[in-house]
Amino acid sequence: MASALRDWLNKPNAERGVHLATDDGGWEFRDYGALAAAARRTAGALAEEGVGPGDVVCVVLPTDFTCVETYFGVWAAGATVCLLTPPLFQDGDEYVAHVAAILRQARPTLTVASEDLAPLIGRAMADAGLDGRPWIPRQAPREAEVREAGELALLQFTSGSSGAPRGVMVTWRNLEANVELISRTAGFGDDDTVASWLPLYHDMGLIGCFITPISRQFELRLMRPDHFIRDPARWLRCFAEAEHTAAPPFAYAYCARRVKPEQLEGVDLSGWRTAIIGAEPIDPHALESFARLVEPFGFSRHTFTPAYGMAEATLLITADNRREDPLAVRPDPESLEFGRPVRILDSHTLGPASVGAKAGWVVGCGTPQEDVPVTIVDDDGRPLPEGHLGEIVVGGESACAGYYAGAEGKSTRFENGLVYTGDAGFFHEGQLFVLGRMGDSIKVRGRSVYVEDLESKIAEMTGLGKGRIVVVGVPGAGRTGLAVFAETNDAPWAPEVREHLRRRLGADVEVTIVVGGGLIQRTSSGKPRRRYMWERLQAGKMPGARIVPPA
Repeated sequence: MASALRDWLNKPNAERGVHLATDDGGWEFRDYGALAAAARRTAGALAEEGVGPGDVVCVVLPTDFTCVETYFGVWAAGATVCLLTPPLFQDGDEYVAHVAAILRQARPTLTVASEDLAPLIGRAMADAGLDGRPWIPRQAPREAEVREAGELALLQFTSGSSGAPRGVMVTWRNLEANVELISRTAGFGDDDTVASWLPLYHDMGLIGCFITPISRQFELRLMRPDHFIRDPARWLRCFAEAEHTAAPPFAYAYCARRVKPEQLEGVDLSGWRTAIIGAEPIDPHALESFARLVEPFGFSRHTFTPAYGMAEATLLITADNRREDPLAVRPDPESLEFGRPVRILDSHTLGPASVGAKAGWVVGCGTPQEDVPVTIVDDDGRPLPEGHLGEIVVGGESACAGYYAGAEGKSTRFENGLVYTGDAGFFHEGQLFVLGRMGDSIKVRGRSVYVEDLESKIAEMTGLGKGRIVVVGVPGAGRTGLAVFAETNDAPWAPEVREHLRRRLGADVEVTIVVGGGLIQRTSSGKPRRRYMWERLQAGKMPGARIVPPA
């Protein structure tokens, strides 16, 4: 199969390329001519290993030029890429088990790893029943021809917020349609520059900030995630030259906390045109705090582009290319019932009213484009009018056909060319507002209560901040059950939180409060692994966790 996304490998522009952040604070540059030649030599080496069109190749590499060349080398060989996360904070055994679960499904022809990761990946291969050892990237002496490709461009494993990882089958047609949608929505121009620190094994980093700019041969400034964590001001300084980026909300909140104005002295951010925000619920207070940090340097709130997407629809679903301030609304919790109208108590565009607007506020994620239809349906799959709460359903060419090897999702499902997302939301003033995973909600007297809403309020009450509180809806014997995980060793606030939850959810709510260090498990995109955390607690596999007894 031919694809425009691989055309640059035959027609590289040597005037542009990728700037890779180095550990000493500088940048290393390689132009697209050098990258294309290296990718095609890598394709030759892969062919020598028996890799051909339609084969799956799993790749576990840090963000460096070897990773760039290997990724596009797999594509040049006609094969399907499956990027896996390098180890983050898991212990070795846990990481090996995670990778083995992916390898068992993907059944790759070849598994590629860097030399330092090869021992761990070798163990995972053995656990998955795969013969041989990891392949260390190398290049053949000559550049190979770009071969005809199979149907699948990517095997994109979901980050596992609700169970075992599942590989989304992304066809070339899916990917081309979504890259076009991203480029159009973000307003990419041929001479533009994209800057990113996002990990490449996650859909926002891989498709939005890696495949899209490289396939269109934009300038790309690429950092590793640890570069951003150590020095977030370095990312912001990129926008003296770059026009576009994407990041989860926590990145903007992190910059607002960590970056001092003097670190941006002399930087002109007036050319920054698009800051896509997605992957988790958007906190208007965090965006406003960030805007106040960078406004003196020329940043405009119009740059914020809240978006909604998911791997099962390739990546992007909704965002706005209209340059206007984001809209935040506060729904009445009492009105959040599937199939019923949502009552809006208050609303404002991003600005002074956003300060302190945390618990209960939802930011609009843009309007659907014609080629990616979005509908809201009730429990029986019937379309609902604007303003009614229901499940978000997505169609169009970006909608993937299903999970690899017959795997099934718990919340997300594929039917008749549509993706039933498992996310709850509603339309208001034409914009999509997303309330969260249906699996991350509990039913109280027929109403859906979303745990993100509870988390925001509890984070505010305890003073711990949103990143250190996770709420999980848990099964109870005829009762509403909730577990509150808090990363702290002390919980003087426990009686107040229990009382709040009883007032909010009813006197019969069963509340388990768990405290300790390092409790919160997250997916590669930063979402809490709620069900997994509860299962680990129940199985006694959460060392250091302490259940706070009721007073």
